[in-house]
Amino acid sequence: MNGRRRLANRRDSITLSFEQNGSCYTMTIGHYANGDIGEIFLNHDRDNSLLDVLTHDAAILASLALQYGAPSDEVRHALKRDARGIAASPIGAALDRIAP
Repeated sequence: MNGRRRLANRRDSITLSFEQNGSCYTMTIGHYANGDIGEIFLNHDRDNSLLDVLTHDAAILASLALQYGAPSDEVRHALKRDARGIAASPIGAALDRIAP
């Protein structure tokens, strides 16, 4: 197992908002110095709702996977999709928006 690759205390990040299935989300992506994605913060527009908690926790798990060396594309492809290939979850939709 690889060790965790921590991000610098000061790092580049991008914040954007998107809508999925009638819900609004805000995500912030933190990058390593080489441009690789190292963290994702994801929040639903209704603070402390169940959907907010689940999306926040999913982003933490995705961030940990990335920091332990899982390629973002593999994480993205492992998540559930509908019959058209569209991400079924907010974290899947967020990763799709930042895919190279």
